[in-house]
Amino acid sequence: MSVLGIDQITYAADDLPTSKRFFADWGLALKAEAADELVFECLNGCRVVVAALDKPGLPAGMEEGPTLREVVWGVESEADLERYAAAIAKQPGFVDASVEGARRIGCTDPNGLAVRLQVSRKRAVEVDCGAMNTWNTKPRVNQPAPIYERATPIEVGHVVFFVSDVAATSAFYRDSFGFVSSDSYPNRGAFMRCAPEGGHHDLFLLQLPSGKRGLNHVAFTVRDIHEVFGGGLHFSRRGWETQLGPGRHPVSSAYFWYFKNPAGGLIEYYADEDQLTADWQPREFEPGPTVFAEWAVDGGLDGNTRRQKNVDGPQGKFLTEKK
Repeated sequence: MSVLGIDQITYAADDLPTSKRFFADWGLALKAEAADELVFECLNGCRVVVAALDKPGLPAGMEEGPTLREVVWGVESEADLERYAAAIAKQPGFVDASVEGARRIGCTDPNGLAVRLQVSRKRAVEVDCGAMNTWNTKPRVNQPAPIYERATPIEVGHVVFFVSDVAATSAFYRDSFGFVSSDSYPNRGAFMRCAPEGGHHDLFLLQLPSGKRGLNHVAFTVRDIHEVFGGGLHFSRRGWETQLGPGRHPVSSAYFWYFKNPAGGLIEYYADEDQLTADWQPREFEPGPTVFAEWAVDGGLDGNTRRQKNVDGPQGKFLTEKK
């Protein structure tokens, strides 16, 4: 019994028309639209719901303004739901209801987030990915690496939250749903995955000295490093603002590109994260700029010139003039 991954997330936003353009440009498919709600899908059926901030029935927010209100995790079977329901029945905000004809259980986590579980609605997909030639292994022969004009995310790969108590919140996910530790910032941050075998993290919890609670970012899995670049360049051409990237995380090994999200927090394309098993021994890191990013482009790349934005000084002037 284990959680399989994220099945659906729900944002509460104060500008649905802008959010509609944003997530369409991001590469999601619009599946349903109403006056107070948008429903998007990733390639494998993972859903992204954007609801109006004042829509009745939305779970309470961890913070004021646009943010993530709910995360729905997928499980394999009804029997799994039964076991998890027993595990969380006494938690605050426990619910057991039918949503769109399917059972969904859940509660409120210690940080104030609505957490739900359902039998997964995601579907298996087959996609072509760019193989990487190394000195020892050269799987790409007589074939150029792909170039992407835009990204089409496969799924929501992980979510990251600011929490007021990282020990209590990580214990909740471990004890209630069987999440396991991948790595940590001692007393500050917890990288957790749904099951012993899987990607580096499905959830990251970060405690700030201020005790702030809220959304940091939602990360979307894409095929490979080339789609991180191609997706980010397209998104830049569409006028959306980079927060940081492209770059590479040393903790998970993943390549990333972060943008600011009008529906709340940040949003990330990422690819090539570490894959772990039960044999993995969690590590401890002291947080800092070089731990967060092995390298990163500040301000992003211009989608048209394909050069770094905000380059100052003679060398930057030379690079942009000689494009």
